[in-house]
Amino acid sequence: GTTMPHLTIEYSANLPHYPEAETLTALNATLCAHPQVQDEADLKTRFIVADSFEIGTAPANRAFVHAQLRLLAGRTPEAKKDFSERIAVVLRRLTPRPAGLLVQLSVEIVDMDRPSYVKERL
Repeated sequence: GTTMPHLTIEYSANLPHYPEAETLTALNATLCAHPQVQDEADLKTRFIVADSFEIGTAPANRAFVHAQLRLLAGRTPEAKKDFSERIAVVLRRLTPRPAGLLVQLSVEIVDMDRPSYVKERL
């Protein structure tokens, strides 16, 4: 079946000059190369910048990047792991790493409920 994926990447605003356009292109290319993505137009990727955030309780210089890929339920654990690794590879390569800033990277795959999911082209 098709995946109809939604990919959201959130990052903290203390990561300046994030190469969003280049990252979006690279993420879509690697995910659409996956055999379980049948229609490239089904992949919707976007960035959200967290202007207000706090990481832990220590006054350390910390930043984060978190990717969430939402897929229709039914993927194998192996396919999900492959999706998350593909995303992580791109984000490791393109995420800015300012001096003195600890950047936490995380990727999660979320199953969407198939029976209640509505999708149409307007």
